[in-house]
Amino acid sequence: MQVPPVTTSDVERITQGYHPEPDRSHSLRAEAYTEPLWDAVDRAAIFARTWQWVCHVEQVREPGSYLAVDVAGQPIVVVRDRSGELRAFYNVCKHRAHGLVQGSGTTKNLVCPYHGWTYGLDGQLKATRRADQLPGFNRGGICLEGVQVEEFGGFVYVNLDPNAAPLSEQAPDLAAEIAQWAPDVAHLTLAKRLTYRINSNWKNVIDNFLECYHCHIAHKEFVDLVDMDTYEVKTHGIWSSHFADAGGHSNSAYDVSEATVKVHAVWWLWPNTCLLRYPGRGNFMVLQVLPEGIDGCTEIWDFYLEDTDLTEGEVESVRYIDEVLQVQDITIVESVQRGMSTPAFDQGRIVHDPNGSGLSEHGVHHFHGLILNAYRTMAERSTA
Repeated sequence: MQVPPVTTSDVERITQGYHPEPDRSHSLRAEAYTEPLWDAVDRAAIFARTWQWVCHVEQVREPGSYLAVDVAGQPIVVVRDRSGELRAFYNVCKHRAHGLVQGSGTTKNLVCPYHGWTYGLDGQLKATRRADQLPGFNRGGICLEGVQVEEFGGFVYVNLDPNAAPLSEQAPDLAAEIAQWAPDVAHLTLAKRLTYRINSNWKNVIDNFLECYHCHIAHKEFVDLVDMDTYEVKTHGIWSSHFADAGGHSNSAYDVSEATVKVHAVWWLWPNTCLLRYPGRGNFMVLQVLPEGIDGCTEIWDFYLEDTDLTEGEVESVRYIDEVLQVQDITIVESVQRGMSTPAFDQGRIVHDPNGSGLSEHGVHHFHGLILNAYRTMAERSTA
């Protein structure tokens, strides 16, 4: 991936107003959400160097199962080899760069549909048409380009940076927390997917997700669903968490009278993966935000449930998220993007509650700190 020409002076400019202490800090400057330079930096400095969510482990559980995906603009295939090891490769044939597979399925080998070159599930080239007759050709020395892949918290993640530390080392306490609050996550199944195209920079969507300071104003149904007096936000390294007890009364969001999950548990994993467990039956949701230019993004929301037949309450909860909560949030972030593109706004003050309540924006401040660290690292690499 080509590195954009970001300089230390660029980073110093974008850092103005930010303070390590949230109660003394302003938010990230509007330029980071509106200038094309920072879209290029986000892709190279953040998305190409972080652990990106791919799928639930169920999609590549069996030997021979594979899934082709796009990660930070790069074609990747994740596959379970015959010994049960999970592997990931660039989905690119070493002969003439054609893609090897599309979609998902089960296979014994990865066969290029262009000229038929065949690779084992370990990435090693196994067969070529006529190429073995070429002088000096060494089939044994050819292997698909590997990518880091990891099972974590019931899901599969990949990282394009070969030097990145394992996700299990970067966030071991997150894996433990998911196991504690969602011990059934690996056994749930994909029951529903919602996709949204949003006219906003991806960072605005994450900002909005990371604070509930706006909830009483914008999400009256949500604050009826959970007990906001118990809402707590904590930050940890490359992730943060939101916890609240479910409300103990009928509410205007959806019916939770037969809920077995009685805690609202939400985790955000740097940079763009949001993991959720709402009150209701056994469930887990993944919200992934993917950039599409400086002022656009796609949001994918997957629902993992006990089975694919949704109960009446689950149908109601999906409808609430799709037709109420998402409509409210998308309206918010698109309005913010328009406001940031005017001369009337540069940055605003972070509202901080030292007790870590849901009425605090310290989760947003934590996110902005990680962004600025990534920008500084990119600038340092550019000038080294």
